[in-house]
Amino acid sequence: MEEADVRALATQVLWAAFGLSVAFGAIAQRTHFCTMGAVADIVNIGDWTRMRMWVLAMAVAIVGFNAMVAAGWLDAGNSIYAGPRLIWLSALVGGLMFGFGMVLASGCGSKTLVRVGGGNLKSLVVFVVMGVAAFATLKGITAVARAGTVDTVFVSVPSGQDLPSLLAAATGLAEGTLALVLALALAAAMLAWVFARREGRSGEVLLAGVGIGCVIAAVWWVSGRLGYVAEDPKTLEHAFVATNSQRMESLTFVAPFAYTLDWLIYFSDASKLLTLGIVSTAGVVAGSAIVALASGAFRWEGFRNAEDTGNHLAGGALMGVGGVTALGCTIGQGLSGLSTLALGSFIALFAIIAGAVLALRWQNWRIERAA
Repeated sequence: MEEADVRALATQVLWAAFGLSVAFGAIAQRTHFCTMGAVADIVNIGDWTRMRMWVLAMAVAIVGFNAMVAAGWLDAGNSIYAGPRLIWLSALVGGLMFGFGMVLASGCGSKTLVRVGGGNLKSLVVFVVMGVAAFATLKGITAVARAGTVDTVFVSVPSGQDLPSLLAAATGLAEGTLALVLALALAAAMLAWVFARREGRSGEVLLAGVGIGCVIAAVWWVSGRLGYVAEDPKTLEHAFVATNSQRMESLTFVAPFAYTLDWLIYFSDASKLLTLGIVSTAGVVAGSAIVALASGAFRWEGFRNAEDTGNHLAGGALMGVGGVTALGCTIGQGLSGLSTLALGSFIALFAIIAGAVLALRWQNWRIERAA
């Protein structure tokens, strides 16, 4: 493949990722899909409806990804989630930070973009703070702290940390077969729980769960199948075009904030190219804005007071540092990562939810104390 062909392929990947991200933003705006909101609904009012949306999206993404593994189209080991180095402490600490921060900031990374598309200026500030904190944790002062502390604690898993690879190494069975069987079994259990109650069968739950789960799986296909080059003309090695990690990617909304700011600030630098993460960030905002404007839900919103400002600044910083440390957010680890069935994604997801519950309990304690 010639360099011109690789560039043309990268353009196809970027347009496909942008279109799918627009769909993600539109669905999230229309259905109020939000992980932080789902946890808050449970803690504050005992409502599990939005959690059923999220679990349905997980089930669809898991089946979609692993069906492609079984077909030989994708390999979980080509993602950042299923590598041989299980940095469990980073996933735990980073996840707790991210979960706590998303409550302070009124939503996770994806919800921040959806709210920006709806006219929320508070979320625009969170986006900038989160992007700066994420960049510092990728390459700056907090990156040094991360690399010298939590990242030094890990378990080596030569076969890869995704469950199909682990079981294939232990049993000798075909990895693709195990991937599909595990995915179908997990998805069946998830679907049984989602549809057990009437609210799990509502139109909004179905639209959000099936729609967003399909978007996650589709972006995996775009990056890992469409964007795969068996021999890059520059390196003569296999490559995944238009990705920051140089691996196949699906949607995630922490590090891409940093790459988006970097691209905007150094726009005149020819080495700064658009990537899947950058265009997906823009796509979610665009999709949300389209639905918000069409439905009359668009409205400008700013900070109420200094305390509100401080909470959102702190939340954005915690999400930026925590999300990079944990290798993802509620979408990056909770959907994209979890779809690979990687152990680190399960740990990060548990920690994110725990951090959110802790923050909500803390907020409720403060309210009760003030009363």
